[in-house]
Amino acid sequence: MSPEPGDTGGVGRLIAVLLFIAVLVPGVLLARAWWLAAGRRSVAAGGVELAEPTPEGARTLLRQAQYGRRVRLLGLLVGIAGIVGSVVVLAEASVFLWVPILLVGLIAGVLVAEATRPRPRWKLSSPPRRPKLGELISAWLVWTMRVAVAAQVVATVPQWQAGELSDVVAGAALGAPVVAWVLAEITLLRAIVRPLPEQGADVPVDEALRTWSAHLVTAAATVLALLPLGTLLLRAGIDPDRVSKGYDFLPVSLVAGGFSALAAGIAVAGFLLTWLRPVRSNAPALMG
Repeated sequence: MSPEPGDTGGVGRLIAVLLFIAVLVPGVLLARAWWLAAGRRSVAAGGVELAEPTPEGARTLLRQAQYGRRVRLLGLLVGIAGIVGSVVVLAEASVFLWVPILLVGLIAGVLVAEATRPRPRWKLSSPPRRPKLGELISAWLVWTMRVAVAAQVVATVPQWQAGELSDVVAGAALGAPVVAWVLAEITLLRAIVRPLPEQGADVPVDEALRTWSAHLVTAAATVLALLPLGTLLLRAGIDPDRVSKGYDFLPVSLVAGGFSALAAGIAVAGFLLTWLRPVRSNAPALMG
C-alpha cells in the first residue's frame, strides 16, 4: 500500500533511526578511548619491568598493593553489609537493589583506597619536579568523567522536583556520583602535587603508581555516573506521559542516550575490573 500524499511517516522513521544511532556514538567513542588508555598503562607497566627499583621502591610497590587490597576488601564488606541492611528494611522488595549496592561498595573501596594511599617514603627531588596531569591520563577521559557527573545531576534534579523520584532514590542517584567525583579529584590533585622521587630508578615506579591511580579513580567515578544516568534516561524515555502522537524525537533521544550511557558504563566497568591488579616488578624481591 503506497503512502498517501503528504504522509511523512517514512521520513520520520528514518530521522528517528539516524537520531538513535547518533546518540549511541558518544558511548562507542568513550569505550574506544578507554581501550586506547590501556596502552598508556602498558607503557607505564613496561617501564617498571625494565628498571630495577631501589629497595625502598620495591617496598613501596608491596606496601601500596597491600593497602589497596585491604581498603577494597573493606568496600566489599560495606557493600555486603548494605545488602543485609536493605533486606532487613525492605525485605523481598530489596532484591533489585543487591547488585547496585554491591557495585557502589566495591567502587567506593577503589576510590577511597586511591584517595588515601600513603605517600611513598623515598627521597623526593630537590628542587621539586611534578608531572602534568596529561602525562598520566588523557584529559578527554577526565573531562568525560566530569561531564557525566554533571549530566547525572541535571537528569536527577528535575525528576526529583517533579515527584518522579523519591527522596531516598534521588539522594542515592546524586550522592554516589558526586562523592565519587570529589574523591577522584582529590586523587588526581595528589598525583600532580606530590614531587617526583630523587632516585632515577624509582621514577618509573612512581609514574606507574600515579598512572594506575589516575585511571582507576576516573574510571570508577565515570561508572558511578553513567550507570544511574542511563537508567534515568531510559525511565524518562519510556514514560507514557512523554509520548505523543506521531514521531516525537525526545523519547527516542532519551532512550538512545540511556542505552549509550549504560553500554559505556558497562564497558568502563569492564576495564576497571581488569585494572585492579597492582603495579608489579620483575625484581627478585617482588617475584612470586
